[in-house]
Amino acid sequence: MSSIQGMKANITAVSDSPVMDPGSVTKETKTTSGALKKSSRYRSRSLSASSTDSFSSDESSPREKSQKNSSSFSDFCVRNINQHAFGRREIEIAEHEMPGIMALRKRACDDKPLKNAKIVGCTHINAQTAVLIETLVELGATIRWAACNIYSTQNEVAAALAEAGYAVFAWRGETEEDFWWCIDKCVNAENWQPNMILDDGGDATHLMLKKYPAMFKLVRGIVEESVTGVHRLYQLSKAGKLSVPAMNVNDSVTKTKFDNLYSCRESIIDSLKRSTDIMFGGKQVVICGYGEVGKGCCQALKGLGCIVYITEIDPICALQASMDGFRVVKLNEVIRNVDIVITATGNKNVVVREHMDKMKSGCIVCNMGHSNTEIDVNSLRTPDLTWEKVRSQVDHIVWPDGKRIILLAEGRLVNLSCSSVPSFVVSITSATQALALIELFNAPAGPSLHLPTFDAHLTELTDEQAKYMGLNKAGPFKPNYYRY
Repeated sequence: MSSIQGMKANITAVSDSPVMDPGSVTKETKTTSGALKKSSRYRSRSLSASSTDSFSSDESSPREKSQKNSSSFSDFCVRNINQHAFGRREIEIAEHEMPGIMALRKRACDDKPLKNAKIVGCTHINAQTAVLIETLVELGATIRWAACNIYSTQNEVAAALAEAGYAVFAWRGETEEDFWWCIDKCVNAENWQPNMILDDGGDATHLMLKKYPAMFKLVRGIVEESVTGVHRLYQLSKAGKLSVPAMNVNDSVTKTKFDNLYSCRESIIDSLKRSTDIMFGGKQVVICGYGEVGKGCCQALKGLGCIVYITEIDPICALQASMDGFRVVKLNEVIRNVDIVITATGNKNVVVREHMDKMKSGCIVCNMGHSNTEIDVNSLRTPDLTWEKVRSQVDHIVWPDGKRIILLAEGRLVNLSCSSVPSFVVSITSATQALALIELFNAPAGPSLHLPTFDAHLTELTDEQAKYMGLNKAGPFKPNYYRY
């Protein structure tokens, strides 16, 4: 794990927020579903939900409800507190599959290394996260928690956490305004001064830095888990705007070699099967990005008989893909023929309208990267296209000539939106996050010549993409801490 420490606080907006900026919520946004604008070009075909949707027939916003748990505790906002018993069983099942974080809980609970730590958490809220949250509390911390993704929350797990007396603000299917409201409720509360942040994507850091600069200066440390959030931290550090120490968990060996690789290797198949019932044998798949996530996806799909293509900007990753037996191509070379398109780059506008116009009917499009910026979903919200909701997290986008593509989770993280992830692997990441929090809280006050042989064609960054990632178009494409 590498550390990042900035210099002097200079409070300005952090660029490229994964979802809407908390300062720019408009009236139109407040009356529009975060999932999809209601329009004459949208029609729902069915209500078949997958088993992981935490589906509830109650369509009213949790913000409009007054809920209390069995102890009359009310400092939370979840879909339905009455689901807590189901959520508790999910958590207990996860505990059995998470030996690392449970061992840490048992070993350190007497020492209370996080005593007086007040942690704002913004991560996916599922059974595995609940095990981490309850471990942090066992180690002495006080927490307030929100979701980093509007589709990945397990409602019954959020209810179980609220029943246990934790300040949790999250439910599946939040609007973008709800998303920022929930994070704000975790940051700004009566008699609450957070001194630690556990982030997955940088949104809690972004909101506190922009909206509560004085509060941000009192934070003792930030632990960041995702590629997106780490990029934003490095941008802040480079600009001299990061006034507190931060730890990059995403690039720790335990995260990249286990969570990113092995977890994604299993969950990509689970996601696609649950959402589309697809047969993989013989299907042509293009995966954009051959980092650890891309490698895991490729291994799984190749093992099930798919013909897999790779797009890459980095000659080292491209060489690895070639040596692993995959064709490295530019997206335009294969886009008309592939059956599945998967993004795993951490970048923006990797798949744009031009690509989707060329796709064949029935092509499945999904994202395995953290942010919702990789697929240009907004370019599909035009009067000439019709959206058909087939099932939860599955939309058919229909062109005027009858062609349709299948978009999963509206371009957000597909494995946590459409399926689940292996608890054992999450245990490794959770233990790393907990150790990073302990470390920061208690601490006293930086090949391409071989590619033609494989007929490998490197994708070139656009100026906009290079600027977004903070890279030179000619490379290098990874920071010095990156482990290939």
